[in-house]
Amino acid sequence: MFGQLGKFTELRQRLMFVVLALIVFRIGSYIPVPGVNPEVMLQLMESQKGTIVDMFNMFSGGALHRFSLLALNVVPYISSSIIVQLMGQMYEPWKALKKEGEAGRRKLTQYSRLGAIPLAIFQSFGIVSWLQAQPGAVYDPGVGFMVTAVVSLTAGTMFLMWLGEQITERGIGNGVSLIIFAGIVAGLPSAMIGTLQQVSSGDISVFAIFVIIALVLGVTYFVVFMERGQRRITVNYARRQGGRQAYMNQSSHLPLKLNMSGVIPAIFASSLILFPATISTWMSTDAAQAEGWRGMLFRGLQSVSQALAPNEPLHMLLYGALILGFAFFYTALVFNSQETADNLKKSGALIPGIRPGKATADYIDGVLTRLTMIGGLYLVLVCLTPELMRAGFNVPFAFGGTSLLIVVVVVMDFTAQVQAHLVSHQYEGLMKKANLKSGSRGSFARG
Repeated sequence: MFGQLGKFTELRQRLMFVVLALIVFRIGSYIPVPGVNPEVMLQLMESQKGTIVDMFNMFSGGALHRFSLLALNVVPYISSSIIVQLMGQMYEPWKALKKEGEAGRRKLTQYSRLGAIPLAIFQSFGIVSWLQAQPGAVYDPGVGFMVTAVVSLTAGTMFLMWLGEQITERGIGNGVSLIIFAGIVAGLPSAMIGTLQQVSSGDISVFAIFVIIALVLGVTYFVVFMERGQRRITVNYARRQGGRQAYMNQSSHLPLKLNMSGVIPAIFASSLILFPATISTWMSTDAAQAEGWRGMLFRGLQSVSQALAPNEPLHMLLYGALILGFAFFYTALVFNSQETADNLKKSGALIPGIRPGKATADYIDGVLTRLTMIGGLYLVLVCLTPELMRAGFNVPFAFGGTSLLIVVVVVMDFTAQVQAHLVSHQYEGLMKKANLKSGSRGSFARG
């Protein structure tokens, strides 16, 4: 009994650390940057609906809406990590670091941390410059406020980056993913309250609510099913048996995920398709009457942003095409078929019926292309379902495909790590029992 209690002590401590760290994150999201007018900031954020700013505000759990110290969240760190990952496939010295194992991975992680600092400064400088240009948004605009705000926002990002690493080391799960997960989930209570208010006012029927709940549950199940999907390629290993020239074939599998690119294509596509609307809203309204290139640019961006507005046919078509294209692009960067074929050849493994070397690489590449097509279409379906729900049922809350993917994938990873933690403790308990039994038998034998 005491062994069972001791088994869960470490797990309970890790879970408590995760909970306390997320509470610290939520408290920090309510600490505002000094010198900002909260009422004007609220009006400005309402005008940013349907832009990149609105998407980042969702990831930060409303911290950008309140312009708190944690307004940038871990977005600069994620951007830096993606850049380092992409450069690791194209820049030869970093490709060599990836082959060095754990030491190389730590070096690339350090590059991601250092790259997050200039990105955070750049993003905070852009937001602060735009905020100072809005009348009444800042009590005392000037160089002093800009320096204070940029330093505060950058320090907030560095703190969250450190907090995420502490969650990964001392808690359970990926800390950065859990912080984004907490930011997205933090907006659900207000979304549910808004939905109930629309039901009580008659804007949404009760039948539509049941349809929405059924669709949410169905899409969630579909995401879980697809994220666990794998294509296992049979691989045979030739093993020498004994001292003679006799070989024994051992069979294994090369697992290929159905969706290797994760949520990156959805994030890239969302950012790119919202870019024209974001630029047009950040430009002053006087630009609409301006002459020359400035007025033409503003009117052109307005036309493009209206054509790419949510629920528009062009928006859905372009959004789906971008997701599918980024799925192929990112999968090609993170998985090298030729390198995998070379590793199989070096380890003495081969795919039945396929010659080692280039033929194996071509076969794996063909399988991966078909898997990426299915995975890309799955991402398109999940990301466009919310658009159809908004158009058909006027859903008041942000049931976004990207946010749903992040939430489900993080929960799946968190659950898997908890189960792995429990299994490891059970394995250690069995080994201790086996050692005790063998030790007792040895003592009886000696006696």
